[in-house]
Amino acid sequence: MSTFRLTDPACRPLGMCQTYIDITDGYRAERRLELLSRAAANIGATLDVARTAQELADVLVPALGDVAWVALSEAVLGGDEPPKMSGPGQWNLRRIGVAPAGEGWPAGLPAAGALPPALPNHALLRRIGQGETVLLPDRESVVAAAEGYSELAPLFVPEHGHSAIAAPLFARGLVLGTVVVWRTRRPAPFGQVDADLLTEIASRAALGVDNARRYTREHRAAVALQQRLLPAATTDSSAAGTVGFYVPAGGGAEIGGDWYDVIALPSFRVALVAGDVTGHGLPATATMGRLRTAVDTLADLELDPDELLTHLDDLVQQLQGEAPHQGDTVGASCLYAVYDPVTCQCTLASAGHPPPVVIRPDGTVESVAISPGPLLGVGGMPFEVTTFDLEPGSVIAVYTKGVIYREDHDPDAGLRRLTDHLARSVSPGCDLDGMGHELLRSLGDAPARDDMALLLARTRALATESIATWEFAADVSVAAAARKAAAGQLAAWGLDELSFTTELVVSELVTNAVRYAGGPIGLRLIRGDVLVCEVNDPSNTQPRLRRARWSDEGGRGLFLIAQLTARWGSRYTRSGKTIWTEQPLTADLGLLDLLP
Repeated sequence: MSTFRLTDPACRPLGMCQTYIDITDGYRAERRLELLSRAAANIGATLDVARTAQELADVLVPALGDVAWVALSEAVLGGDEPPKMSGPGQWNLRRIGVAPAGEGWPAGLPAAGALPPALPNHALLRRIGQGETVLLPDRESVVAAAEGYSELAPLFVPEHGHSAIAAPLFARGLVLGTVVVWRTRRPAPFGQVDADLLTEIASRAALGVDNARRYTREHRAAVALQQRLLPAATTDSSAAGTVGFYVPAGGGAEIGGDWYDVIALPSFRVALVAGDVTGHGLPATATMGRLRTAVDTLADLELDPDELLTHLDDLVQQLQGEAPHQGDTVGASCLYAVYDPVTCQCTLASAGHPPPVVIRPDGTVESVAISPGPLLGVGGMPFEVTTFDLEPGSVIAVYTKGVIYREDHDPDAGLRRLTDHLARSVSPGCDLDGMGHELLRSLGDAPARDDMALLLARTRALATESIATWEFAADVSVAAAARKAAAGQLAAWGLDELSFTTELVVSELVTNAVRYAGGPIGLRLIRGDVLVCEVNDPSNTQPRLRRARWSDEGGRGLFLIAQLTARWGSRYTRSGKTIWTEQPLTADLGLLDLLP
């Protein structure tokens, strides 16, 4: 307001004049821009559907109304597209975001939960489903809208609610849900300007909800693929009982390529594997699947850990050659450890992977001192092998870097936290599954920026009375002595029914070692859930199975062994090779079964 005096040309006073400027429209425009700016800054900052809905409700109260709620289709919460509102009960709305929360929420209006399935029959909601914003400017229009739905009115009309606006969350041709704003305390009703403002805010928020929905769908697909590619979470063998855990990344981070594996090896040994592919998303998951398959295949060749990682490094370099065409960078870390329950020793090698942690039966916890090689894909560098004793009842934990890399980004501090927690929580005979879940809970509630894989294994040992070992010179007469020793040991174990087949296997393997490899020749029988027969010699020549022609005088030995045993194979050792066979304890195949 401005006041000034009116005078004539002679400066004689004539009166007073006052001017008024109505700034209401300017003030409302300023408030509108401020609310739009706040909505753009605060809505859709995360890729979480429920959180985005709550952000929308928080922006609207108290800036626009006294009460607000956001309801989304249940399909949207799962990452799927919502159905068309063409029939009753098809939308399946669920109230997600509410404001104000807690004590400020009016009595009779639940803060969250599923809305009645009959709701889509309502004319107003059908209009919303068609993309229209609905304005209820006064109490009379609210009463008219609730007519015929008196039993449901407390679910939608807050106490003292006299004016409302309902706008669709419409994005990319889909109505994802609805946002409703009520005025209960302030007397001024909503007008068309308010409805237009809510329409604009809802359209922007809908894009954030849809982005979160699409991320949820892709994240769910990647997690499902990752979990399908991982082995069974729990295994039990003569060497160890294991439990594995996989936790996908959260907080908007994409799925990664972390994995663990437990591979049963011949002679009751077991391989424990953990790996981490660089990058995130489906490409990292697909690369993880290829590397895990490669590790399984290479493990079947019974290579030493350093040799296996060398072959795996070659594979990653090949994948890098494909990467320029795919636009991805390929790299990975990997830890490969083999535990032998006969010798109670663990042999491992690491390609840029964190060291395992061992909890011994006396309660001492230590991080295994290793010399990690370069990441897979670097090439040209050797991998070093570490061998250490592992008493029966020890727990070995192998994991990926997501377990120790937390907010401080300090792997040494993370490793100390891991060892300290294991020292407090592990006791003889404790449940590995419960221990793993407790360990993951100790990392905090904040969603990890990297996925995590954890494998816990409690080691076992074969009883000494279940192992028999002999050594023979390279002489043609030792085959008979080897057969006699094997038959005597089987009789002592109460496995006389296996004597015939085992003697044939021992005789063939020892005779071949004498003929082609020289001495000394080692023979070992191991009794577990199967009978293992091992013959080792100083030769590096691998035996090959072939079908002999009818005129050949030899070449049928390995064919007979393959038919008489459940499986057989060979592996290189530091001083030669070992040929092994496995036979079931419950049945003897019998040579007569092979005859026509």
